[in-house]
Amino acid sequence: MTQIIVLPHVELCPEGSVIEAEPGKSICTSLLEHGIEIEHACEQSCACTTCHVIVREGFDSLPEAEETEEDLLDMAWGLEPQSRLSCQALVGETPLVIEIPRYTINMAREGKH
Repeated sequence: MTQIIVLPHVELCPEGSVIEAEPGKSICTSLLEHGIEIEHACEQSCACTTCHVIVREGFDSLPEAEETEEDLLDMAWGLEPQSRLSCQALVGETPLVIEIPRYTINMAREGKH
């Protein structure tokens, strides 16, 4: 198992969390399995940016992002060089420290009214 430290998020885990994730699973799945209800509007199909995370430590251990993920990340709120879509970033053997951004862009919920 691989340790993921989740930095405090005001709504999803105010105290922060330390979870043990199974290598080969996505960060998103790992968070959900441990009760951290990260938004994932497209049901983890790499079609939105709601599961955007910033990998503060361990970023280089993740498999490289594919072009589709890179294109979507360009639209993410609060994009940083260590940003990934958590549904696409697979946990390896290296411990990770992640931050869930305060806001997401969810067109289904926040789009035109």
